[in-house]
Amino acid sequence: MNKQEYRKNMDEVIYLVSCAVNGMTPDTERIKKINLSSLFQAADKHMLTSITAFALESAEIYDPAFTQAKGKAIRKVAAMEIDKGLLFEKLEKEKIWYLPLKGCVLKEMYPSFGMRQMSDFDILFDSNYANKIKEIMLELGFSIEHFGKDNHDVYFKQPVSNFEMHTELFEKRYKKEIYKYYQNIKNRLIKDVDNQYGYHFNNEDLYIYVIAHEYKHFSNGGTGLRSVLDTYVFLKKLGTQLDDDYIASETEKLGIRKFEQDNRHLALNLFDNKELSDEDWQMLEYIIFSGTYGTLENSVQNKLNKYGNGKSRKTKYLVQRLLMPIDDVKVAYPFFYKHKIFLPALFFYRIGKSLTVGRKKTKAELKYLRKK
Repeated sequence: MNKQEYRKNMDEVIYLVSCAVNGMTPDTERIKKINLSSLFQAADKHMLTSITAFALESAEIYDPAFTQAKGKAIRKVAAMEIDKGLLFEKLEKEKIWYLPLKGCVLKEMYPSFGMRQMSDFDILFDSNYANKIKEIMLELGFSIEHFGKDNHDVYFKQPVSNFEMHTELFEKRYKKEIYKYYQNIKNRLIKDVDNQYGYHFNNEDLYIYVIAHEYKHFSNGGTGLRSVLDTYVFLKKLGTQLDDDYIASETEKLGIRKFEQDNRHLALNLFDNKELSDEDWQMLEYIIFSGTYGTLENSVQNKLNKYGNGKSRKTKYLVQRLLMPIDDVKVAYPFFYKHKIFLPALFFYRIGKSLTVGRKKTKAELKYLRKK
């Protein structure tokens, strides 16, 4: 599917997703003109195949690929909900406080179970108990995918349960205003009423966190349409209850005020089928061609933009890539961070890695830089 076909199919995905979250039945005559195989490919790039299936089925259109995707999404969420319940029982027993994050909470705001596809469950917990959490996850049948390297540890349990257990909400190397704002997050949390150690955000703080997390991806490699849909669903569910003055004040502190405004404007206009502004269109195109997890090209371009438009910006970019900041070393190469005597060797280690296991990514990055 070429770029033009993909973009056309994304318009249909947007239409069908809008129907699904707003309880409308799609126009069957319009759907008959759609190539469902191409539609699936487009929706899949943004993890929107399940919700698109809901829309199609409301119009009594049952496509095998979409029906299977919907079934998988429902089974995955159901399996992870069971594992989440078992985990929370353990955390309560061990007296470890915890906070469900992102999709864990947002999925409950969608009209139907399984509409929001999940890649994982994110949970913040008392960072003093990382090793104890590891023991618990192993007891529950999870394997360790990633431990002790950054702000979250990753665990997987067959067949589909993927959990990211966060010791912090953002890494130190990330935007300093956001990192500092969320350092002592426990003070902003509200105690659950139906357990002893579970916590939650109030509505405004939950919205601000969701936007801050979305901005993290948007400003790096890009973020997909599912993120914009999350914003829409949130605002439709709780928008009239939100303290907009508080949101304005806090997002200003975080340096993401304009992003919040632009993102909100796009979400409401797009899925309410209103006319889009020029800024809406520009933002939408960036998001549509980012896919769920962003692109290398977006990541390189956004980093280049930080160095302005001068001729030296490529040089500055390459220096930054070669001479990794110490906070990045801590996350990506904990051995070298812990044993700083070996830091000079890290430069050559990374060069070697970029020319061997990472050669495809390196080649693509350099190719994009040459284009620019």
